[in-house]
Amino acid sequence: MISVISCIVFEHDFAFVLMAALVCVCGCLLTTNLYVRLRSSVGARQYLWLFLAGLVGGATVWTTHFVAMLGYVVPFDRTFEPMLTLVSLTTAIVTASFGFWITSLMNNRFFIGFGGMVIGMGIAVMHYLGMAAYQIPALLDWDETYVVASVFLAAAFAAAATLTGAEVEGRKGVVLSSLLMVLGIVGLHFTGMTGLTVLPFRGLDVPLQTISDQFMLFSVVGVTGIVLASVAAAFLIESQGMEEASLTYKHLALHDPLTGVPNRFHLRERLNEELRQLTGRSSGGLGVIAINLNRFKDINDLHGHAVGDMVLREVAKRLSGVLGPGEYVARIGGDEFVAIKVGVRSADELEPFGERLKVEVNRPILWDHNRISLTCSLGAALAPHHGREVEELLVRANLAVEACGKQAGEDFIIFSSKMEEESRHRAAIAIDLRSAAQNGQLELHYQPQNETATRGLQGFEALVRWRHPEHGLISPVEFIPVAEETGLILEIGRWVLNTACMTAAKWPDRFSVAVNVSAFQLAQDTLPLQVASALAKSGLAPSRLEIEITESGVITDQAHALEIVMALKELGVSVAMDDFGTGYSSLSTLQSFPFDKIKIDREFVKSLGDSQQSSAIIRSTILLGASLGIPVLAEGVETEEQLAILKMEGCKAVQGYLFGRPQPEAEAERLIDLDGQRLQGNQVTSNRVVPLRA
Repeated sequence: MISVISCIVFEHDFAFVLMAALVCVCGCLLTTNLYVRLRSSVGARQYLWLFLAGLVGGATVWTTHFVAMLGYVVPFDRTFEPMLTLVSLTTAIVTASFGFWITSLMNNRFFIGFGGMVIGMGIAVMHYLGMAAYQIPALLDWDETYVVASVFLAAAFAAAATLTGAEVEGRKGVVLSSLLMVLGIVGLHFTGMTGLTVLPFRGLDVPLQTISDQFMLFSVVGVTGIVLASVAAAFLIESQGMEEASLTYKHLALHDPLTGVPNRFHLRERLNEELRQLTGRSSGGLGVIAINLNRFKDINDLHGHAVGDMVLREVAKRLSGVLGPGEYVARIGGDEFVAIKVGVRSADELEPFGERLKVEVNRPILWDHNRISLTCSLGAALAPHHGREVEELLVRANLAVEACGKQAGEDFIIFSSKMEEESRHRAAIAIDLRSAAQNGQLELHYQPQNETATRGLQGFEALVRWRHPEHGLISPVEFIPVAEETGLILEIGRWVLNTACMTAAKWPDRFSVAVNVSAFQLAQDTLPLQVASALAKSGLAPSRLEIEITESGVITDQAHALEIVMALKELGVSVAMDDFGTGYSSLSTLQSFPFDKIKIDREFVKSLGDSQQSSAIIRSTILLGASLGIPVLAEGVETEEQLAILKMEGCKAVQGYLFGRPQPEAEAERLIDLDGQRLQGNQVTSNRVVPLRA
């Protein structure tokens, strides 16, 4: 070791040693970066990085050697043999490339280490070829011990360098690998030079075809400098491009591509960060507001998805434009946004923020000389009052926004524990409802429909009931919405249709049965097939089946709904419009669809006699039906006064508690028997002979 240090200090010009060291360090750093990039690439790009790593690595070794040799002090004139000098450069580049190629064959320590050893052996071969090109009028005597030691050092450090570069990630791996490579190159050179003894010999002449010190220094440093600078520039450009691409990909991963606002993943990251800081924050908690656009699907259906996308972009822009410090908004999908406000302690502090967002959403949007009106529903949850976990807060804010749709006139609701209880109750209902039909828990009740003039029985409406083994009879108002949310309405609807037809087939032919189908059922292409199957299985005449649909069932996709209605009518069944007057375009719907009956909603009948508006609506509906040749039935008739008014207005049929509540099949059969007795009594009266008085 002392001999090596002595060689460096006393046998070399220190300025050249520093220059060689600088070239070696810079070149090794660049080579290692290229090697790391080589290992992370595939295909043609991998071969590009392999070429650059071999070129820079070989040039670095070669330049370090010859600059150091220019600093080697000898008492003679010296030159360099051109051909051997060029061969040594070629050898350095080829062996470095071959070694790096071996390391890339398999992600295996043996291949990586062996490739490094090849690079180290190449460094040794290049060194001693370079020494063969060193021309002085003297004999060079080599100590074999130092020569072997120098080769071992080069191979060992180079193998350690490739293994470190492959296994240690990040900047630390690059620095350590570069340091090991520098030690390998420097260790080989100066250990080998320590084993060199120069023996002056007057009979030797320096060949004429040689390279001078000055030209050699200029050539080595200049050419290698250009190579290193060019490759370094290319590497930096590539790295900058990758960094920019990485930032772009990260932005895309965290932002909604349509609106540009943060997405669900970004929202969760931000919420997690804010909740982590919540414990140490003295300025209160945070509020999470779920924002749903009302009837957004209607905009898509009416104007097309391009306009719907424009509306979403405008809403996102407006919401982002009114955010202040500590406020944040994200789009989590469809027409759903979520806003966060940091530093709120109560609902009173959160409400102004919610109102500000609501005002922005509710402003009309101008498009193609049209005004698109938009409203929204907001539901909020507060941390830590309503939870400290991201999912907990988002779920509870969504429960609050769902409650807006169930409470008329409410568009901003704060979460309460009652909502969670109701949600759990609905979930329990959904679980039990899945097996209700198979377990015989569903049953049909039948409500009579009567003629206004004679009070005679016309038929029944079939209404489903659920007799739960633990909770008793559950109202359809409670379980039908759950069935529609879960899609179970299709199975239940099929059961209702089959059961109603089977039951009605037992009745006299003069009685019909009405079955209500939901909007979800009407949207299915299979509905006409289900009706045809129910009729075929039961043997019920199609004319005795009436399918009731509501305006909400046809307004979403009128073209498809019309196809289904026409297919039903082709089967011979009649189609009634239920709940007439409750929609915002009932007249338009009536004009577009070939209904066989109009059913006036019970809300208008309930206030009949007390409300002039209700009376006017009923009168207009009856006149409209008469002019179109469509019979009208009034629902919800409970008093004789209501019946008398409807009779006077010309309504032909009624349904309501005045004639009977929905009852099981046995009670429906009893009413049928009573109606039969009524008809027999009328027939006997009409056939009785009345004697003539004189």
